[in-house]
Amino acid sequence: MNRNDLRKVDLQLLVIFETLMHERNLTRTAEKLFMGQPGISAALIRLREFFKDPLLVRNGKHMEPTPRALQILERLHPALDGLSCAISEVHDFVPEASKAVFRIGMSDDVECGLLPALLAHIRTAAPGCVLVVRNANFLLLPGLLGSGEISMGISYTTQLPANAKCRTLRKIRALVIRSDSRPGFLTLEDYCARPHVLVSMSGDLCGNIDKDLSRLGRMRQVALGVPHFNGLGAILANSDLLATVPDYAAYALAASGALRVEEPPFPIEPANLSLVWRAAQDTDPGERWLRNQIIQFMGNPI
Repeated sequence: MNRNDLRKVDLQLLVIFETLMHERNLTRTAEKLFMGQPGISAALIRLREFFKDPLLVRNGKHMEPTPRALQILERLHPALDGLSCAISEVHDFVPEASKAVFRIGMSDDVECGLLPALLAHIRTAAPGCVLVVRNANFLLLPGLLGSGEISMGISYTTQLPANAKCRTLRKIRALVIRSDSRPGFLTLEDYCARPHVLVSMSGDLCGNIDKDLSRLGRMRQVALGVPHFNGLGAILANSDLLATVPDYAAYALAASGALRVEEPPFPIEPANLSLVWRAAQDTDPGERWLRNQIIQFMGNPI
């Protein structure tokens, strides 16, 4: 196909195709693109005619892409990224006048401890903008970035797709939270003897803190594993349970006055909280503006 042939291509159809490949569901595609399902069905018919391939075939209750559809997506994805970037770069981003929708992934501890300050600032600086937050811990973040469902993410990370850039925001310092009124600070003996709540999206009952303990020849007693930080206040209330969480989450959870915060009784190796984003949006004015706000409000405290 030469460039003159591009006149035959409906760009909106290609956007619908990309979304269909990710969602594999007509209803979800319609919702994501703010269209009606009949419009998506009609677009799929036109796409099938254009590419001369079924593209999506039904398998029981699910729809699966054909091999040809996956080949098209692999080539189309970076092309649409580049086109989107090229168009956006010719426009200045004016925060106070923008109606942009930003899709961000962040882990639950970040949402609990750091998002409120950022959101309060954005509501003043860019009141027409919308933040859509997806749950994106280190397990989910690579897939959401790779598929384009989010443009940036904030989490502890271990691996990223090739089309991502990364910047460390701050060190994650671990603190202990507890609700009991026993006097004094925890000793290492107390820490190991008391029952613990572990926040784990994967369901594992062993984390990096346990590795630090094992180097001392000690271990803690995990009594409960939960997938979220936000419920820890209610779980710890009126109990002897302990939880060891990132510093910013600890202070947010203790703000009600029902929990105590203290340093752990042994050294814990800090992890990095990172801001990651799709390389295709690296120079997008709006995305760049939001990344700068995140660095200012979620980065290392002054």
